[in-house]
Amino acid sequence: MTRTVHPIEEKSFRILRSRLDTSHLPPLTRAVVERVIHSSADLEYATDLVCDERSLEAAHAALHAGAPVVADVEMVAAGITARKAVCRLGEAKSGPGLTRSAHAVRLAYERVGPGALWVIGCAPTALEELLLLGADPTLVIGLPVGFVGAAESKAALRASGLPAVSNVSEKGGSAVAAAALNALLYTEPTRSVSPVPTTTRKTTRTTKENS
Repeated sequence: MTRTVHPIEEKSFRILRSRLDTSHLPPLTRAVVERVIHSSADLEYATDLVCDERSLEAAHAALHAGAPVVADVEMVAAGITARKAVCRLGEAKSGPGLTRSAHAVRLAYERVGPGALWVIGCAPTALEELLLLGADPTLVIGLPVGFVGAAESKAALRASGLPAVSNVSEKGGSAVAAAALNALLYTEPTRSVSPVPTTTRKTTRTTKENS
């Protein structure tokens, strides 16, 4: 997609890069990290996010080839630009041992099947349900937020071995989850986000160990 970047956004990224050196990151990882930080004004995401460049490359190719995108809540769907995301929370119902968010994941999987990009920025139970489904996703952006289950669900995502973007801490949310997907949407298929060298390191973290 071709997009016009607003001068305020350009200025914001200049400020971000003046405060944080991201030039060592592989192109798509850098794009995700910078856009998440841009959306949150939180520089700690530079060491909190866990990204895998090869997974991002595969997801980027699939996304630009038309792979479906699923959002756990409407706020995430609304934040994803230039692509209509599937969100079935409005049709979902809670039940014994099942939250509305988890039911919405089941309903969405019935529609999209394997190979989708899943963007979860609100409910840990949505991410937990996705892991139980065996959905064979192209990518899971798992950035739910909260004091109950958020960090644990993201740790389970990393342990699953699925291609993913996650973070270690309890923070997250709709805005940062949508931003991570937008970073892939905004990166043209024919060129990298910036002329920085790739790295042989598979998973990008700089301080804490994966949990």
